[in-house]
Amino acid sequence: MELTLLGTGAPEGLPRPGCPCAACATALGGAARAATALLVDGVLLLDLTPGAAFAAARSGHSLGGVRQVLLSHPHDGPSVEVPAGLPQPGRVPDGRELALLTGHRVRAVAMDHPGTGYEVAGPDGERLLYLPPGGAPAGLPDEQPAYEMVLADVVGRPDALARLRATGAIGPTTDVVAVHLGHEVPPGAELARRLAAAGARAVPDGTTLVVGAYEDVPDVPRRTLVVGGARSGKSVEAERRLEAFPEVLYVATGGTRNGDSEWADRVSAHRERRPGSWSTAETCDLVPLLTENGPPLLIDCLSLWLTYAMDEVNAWDDDEWAGGGERALRKRVAELTDAVRATRRTVVAVSNEVGSGIVPATASGRRYRDELGRLNAAFAAECEHVLMVVAGQALTLRG
Repeated sequence: MELTLLGTGAPEGLPRPGCPCAACATALGGAARAATALLVDGVLLLDLTPGAAFAAARSGHSLGGVRQVLLSHPHDGPSVEVPAGLPQPGRVPDGRELALLTGHRVRAVAMDHPGTGYEVAGPDGERLLYLPPGGAPAGLPDEQPAYEMVLADVVGRPDALARLRATGAIGPTTDVVAVHLGHEVPPGAELARRLAAAGARAVPDGTTLVVGAYEDVPDVPRRTLVVGGARSGKSVEAERRLEAFPEVLYVATGGTRNGDSEWADRVSAHRERRPGSWSTAETCDLVPLLTENGPPLLIDCLSLWLTYAMDEVNAWDDDEWAGGGERALRKRVAELTDAVRATRRTVVAVSNEVGSGIVPATASGRRYRDELGRLNAAFAAECEHVLMVVAGQALTLRG
């Protein structure tokens, strides 16, 4: 089954007409995207958009053989003129199946957002799933075979991928292609990096793909360290890297700090922005979690874990530090990094970068700064991917 992406952009396209934002200003030439429309084997058109006939011609195809036009979402604005010879666009009711004389079968998938998803099976059995902008499947079966290809609003609804992964609909070899890309998405290399973290990719308008053919599916890093300063956006970046996966275990190392209302507000804000399918463990006992099998871990953060470890060995006291506290702390850090090296779980850890500011005024403060620098370096050495977040922008240090 051959699929041509006549457009890969949001319904308004990219750049959005008249929009002065940075993403639209840089979406020029090959980075520009027309509204998403898919041509399947030259006989099925999913979403009719302005200029679809010209887009098909530019990609070396014709709409002359199209036998069915289906819409996936309400089309706002003026009605799109139907090119001569094309059938009138329609929508398939949720759960119903449409059989084409060409041997293609189309089943409508219910969404949690206005619109319809379409599962398309080719004459030879290959299956693709196309989701509308802003939509995620509703009422999925508990288990189902993996699709060869999924096209979805990866940036806007990463939880849609999480739902599909939870049921087996997205497997290790599923080619996940991001569509409906608008000016909310980061431009350039940042988009590719963010999609790769979700196991997805983007392609230019006019690209033709063969459904079921082997593709180099982005390899999601198994161990990632995200460092940054206060309010840099490091926790948001870490959460973003796992929001397309179900059953993440969020490991909070800071505890509850009873009576500290400001800390409680911080914890509440973190919980509210996390997906409802994630679970939380409040612990600094990280080695057993890394040793066990289970869902991905998001550890937030190593700097608080270090505070706990230094408390445990009484590292703040100079005499205790010289008399064995330093050796005890080194042993704890070694146990942690050994566990990271050996773990089979996907791990994203957050830590503070504190060595670039004012030198602490106290010996204990300087000790903490130095030990956190050593911990970050040791942990990073065991990770395939290391990021530093500055002003909300993630800079790749490794991977």
